Amino acid sequence: MTPQKLIKLAKEAMTHAYAPYSGFTVGAALLCADGSVYQGCNIENAAYGPTNCAERTAIFKAVYDGHRQFSAIAVCGGKDGRITGAFPPCGVCRQVMREFCDDDFRVLLVGEGDCWEEITLSELLPHSFSAHKHMK
Repeated sequence: MTPQKLIKLAKEAMTHAYAPYSGFTVGAALLCADGSVYQGCNIENAAYGPTNCAERTAIFKAVYDGHRQFSAIAVCGGKDGRITGAFPPCGVCRQVMREFCDDDFRVLLVGEGDCWEEITLSELLPHSFSAHKHMK
């Protein structure tokens, strides 16, 4: 799958976000090793703590369906449904990615217009801890 197609799916997922408190909507599209794709959006909660990010929504949906190997994720976000810059995943999402993904897992950070940047999980979360790296 091309990065552009994955980005298109992330943008589509952004339209499903539930963000009545911040107005900040996020979409993600997760590419599994077998080529299947799972979309996710952020889902806010009045108590804020139970809020779930788009990246984790996509990963949790894939894991529920039995997927454990992932190749890439595209992430986009912005205020009131418009992409307003490239936003890297939060620390919690980075750690969830680390649970399932190798250092070379690709993260596509989508910006305004047709701009995007590709970075790896090891660049997002250097010197990270994971069970598959440290529990062998």
